[in-house]
Amino acid sequence: MKNNTSEFLKIGIFLFVLGLLFSQAGIKGEAKEKTFTVGFDAEFPPYGYADPDREGEYIGFDLDLAEEVCKRAGWTLVKQPIDWDSKDMELNTGSIDCIWNGFTINGREDKYTWSKAYIDNSQVVIVKKGSGIKKLSDLAGKVVAVQADSSALAAFTGEDASEENLALCESFSDLQEVGDYNSAFLNLDSGAVDAICMDIGVASYQVKNRGGDFEILEERVSSEQYGIGFKKGNTKLRDQVQGYLDDMLEDGSFARIAEKWGLSDAACLGKEGTDAAYLLDQDGAGKPSQKKKGLGFFLSVVKQLSKGMLASVSIFVLTLLFALPLGLLICMVRMSKIGIFRWIARIYISIMRGTPLMLQLLVVFFGPYYAFGIATSANFRFWAVIIGFTLNYAAYFAEIYRSGIQGVPKGQREAAFILGYSRLQTFWKIIFPQMVRRVIPPITNEVITLVKDTSLAFAIAYAEMFTLAKRVAAANASIVPLFVAGLFYYIFNFVIAMAIEKVEEK
Repeated sequence: MKNNTSEFLKIGIFLFVLGLLFSQAGIKGEAKEKTFTVGFDAEFPPYGYADPDREGEYIGFDLDLAEEVCKRAGWTLVKQPIDWDSKDMELNTGSIDCIWNGFTINGREDKYTWSKAYIDNSQVVIVKKGSGIKKLSDLAGKVVAVQADSSALAAFTGEDASEENLALCESFSDLQEVGDYNSAFLNLDSGAVDAICMDIGVASYQVKNRGGDFEILEERVSSEQYGIGFKKGNTKLRDQVQGYLDDMLEDGSFARIAEKWGLSDAACLGKEGTDAAYLLDQDGAGKPSQKKKGLGFFLSVVKQLSKGMLASVSIFVLTLLFALPLGLLICMVRMSKIGIFRWIARIYISIMRGTPLMLQLLVVFFGPYYAFGIATSANFRFWAVIIGFTLNYAAYFAEIYRSGIQGVPKGQREAAFILGYSRLQTFWKIIFPQMVRRVIPPITNEVITLVKDTSLAFAIAYAEMFTLAKRVAAANASIVPLFVAGLFYYIFNFVIAMAIEKVEEK
């Protein structure tokens, strides 16, 4: 019996080891399979966007081109949506292999290793019909929105911006940056901005699919070319991809994909003048750009972020100023003996705690227009942030207050009644002081969370500190601004925690 057991044990160990070897071989085989990760803005039709008919799938002209390249190369395509502000960090850290999403070459020639240009593009202005804006000069005194770190922004403020565009930008009442084009159209539709500027391909798609409420001005802000951006110096991968694109041009595949997406007129691959940026890094000549560093750069970043720091502090202070007393009022209503009041307070608290703060900010800012037809101005943006944060945090503070009040023994209320105290005197002189001491720790946690939540103001294009840090990081292709932002949040929270600790001791 022992011999049989020993034999079975040996066979079992042998099969386990054999299975492990096969699994390792399979893993190694899988590791050899080449993946090609394309970074793209998932809200940039027709170049790359979420498929409305298939959840979790992405489609577009650029993604079709990448799919065909991978098919010919035997690679597996990985479609990676990215935050456009963070595209340089994604590329430099190796999270993506390239930026392929209507990526403008002009003004960025020395920052990336480029493919040949394949699309001719223009920056155009979109306005609401009936706005009275018919030409670019009519934008004087108007509020114009662009996507952060976009070609439109560069056309107005970049180093290579024309004198005409710089003068035009100076004539604007304000040039605002938004996170994506959907937000830009929400701002335009609600009247928060007077015009938006973007790529003509995206503009045409958006105007066509949003009914007849918008129109594109005939005058162009600028013209440019699209290419595929690789990490500086990565000519090997660039040349591989370019080789397959050239083959696709020759056999007609490129033209068929362009026709499918209505971009035949804009396609320029193979035409004269489309290889200027490509030749800059020919034969591995490209060198990675020197990263900015040192105390001078650090201080420069701090200076650039100072305005955003002030904005974050303003949101924090005003939210506390309004939310703390409002929370106490809601708590009183929540504990009222009148049933209808209690239910209203409960529903309010449930909604505020059960939905994302970002969504609540969008409702506060755009709600007046879509619910009542009241146009929102650009100046309302800051106060929408304050209102949204106040309403949200008041709900949390109300529940914290309620737990503190209910934690005071009921016998103290009865003793106060016997001593002749009124209900108001009982609350303010006996219940409230004890409640304050009990709720300081949980309120401290909410206050610290509020410091970090100020970054959510970007949802309605209000440039607080973290949004500004992402823009500076993108402009300098450096992660230092994000570290500076993190340092600011830590110091801010540390000071607040120390101050509340002192209050708690007293």
